Amino acid sequence: IAFGSEAKALMPVCKEIMPFPPGHYYDGEKFVCFNDVADVKLMHNDDVETIALNLRVKLIEAVKKRLQSDAPVGYLLSGGLDSSLVCAIGQRITDTPIKTFAIGMETDPIDLKYAKEVAEFLGTDHTEVIMTKDDVLGSLREVIRTLETWDITTIRASIGMYLLCKYIHEHTDLKVILTGEVSDELFGYKYTDFAPSPEEFQKESQKRMRELYMYDVLRADRCISANALEGRVPFADLDFVDYTMRIDPKKKMNTYNKGKYLLRHAFEGLNYLPQDILFREKAAFSDAVGHSMVDYLKEYADSLYTDEDVVNAKEKYPYCTPFTKESLLYRDIFESYYPGKAKWIKDFWMPNKTWENCDVNDPSARVLKNYGDSGK
Repeated sequence: IAFGSEAKALMPVCKEIMPFPPGHYYDGEKFVCFNDVADVKLMHNDDVETIALNLRVKLIEAVKKRLQSDAPVGYLLSGGLDSSLVCAIGQRITDTPIKTFAIGMETDPIDLKYAKEVAEFLGTDHTEVIMTKDDVLGSLREVIRTLETWDITTIRASIGMYLLCKYIHEHTDLKVILTGEVSDELFGYKYTDFAPSPEEFQKESQKRMRELYMYDVLRADRCISANALEGRVPFADLDFVDYTMRIDPKKKMNTYNKGKYLLRHAFEGLNYLPQDILFREKAAFSDAVGHSMVDYLKEYADSLYTDEDVVNAKEKYPYCTPFTKESLLYRDIFESYYPGKAKWIKDFWMPNKTWENCDVNDPSARVLKNYGDSGK
């Protein structure tokens, strides 16, 4: 048996390769679970104000812990709630202006204006990186090779992140990067607004936490590490995760007409962020770098495949069959690097199709009825 931090290191020496399950150790014969972060033994019954206070204290501590470094530290800043909070806390702890980085398409970036607003409010040393259609299409194969996945959402969201980390590696001396991942799995996505009950909301959150290693954490880890940087994720702090997973899901659901209300409320009125950023509607990263990015990827796939190719995909790929031209493109690229290894990923990352308004054929929040102001 052999172990590697990426499957590609094992391809020349192992016939069977599978992910090392998170929260497990290998005892010489089998994998043994020692920590399931999604397993909630006992809910606490804190009121909303107590929850807000605890979330604030624990997140500040989580950022502080991750600023201990011999190497210079930078921050990825999308202008969304999660990355903005990490930056706001980091700037309060740091004596000099922190270094923040944002990326967007040259034609229609959504995030860049919000990231700039946050950077100016906090007084950070801010860098904007612009990506073009050529950058997107030119990096696609390398991104899929780096990620070792065929999942639509992960690949879309990785292109901007990969190019941004590449820029940081090539133009700065930074070695450590803080990001805002894992907040969505804890507090909810746009689609979890449609959760039919608190129990279903909690089950979905647990599922997302257990699958992090295939999706958001895979994306962040590979995009950052492939560019010789070290990623640190305050929202994944075990104390913060443990407390947040034990919040009564009734209080986490969008009953306040605003997703992630508890997290927003935790920093409300304390001048950490402008009010419009603190209560900005969620926009998925792959949408918010500019809707044109996904449009270019779909156009490119359209130029390579026919509708018949998609119909025939079930014969070519019976496991997790690609269902659009874009997903067929990604699968073909994946298979060119990792033939027959599709089972590394369990399924496409998609909203819960059993819920009302969530039976969609694209993982983008853009297709949901509640997208609203997210794309503005």
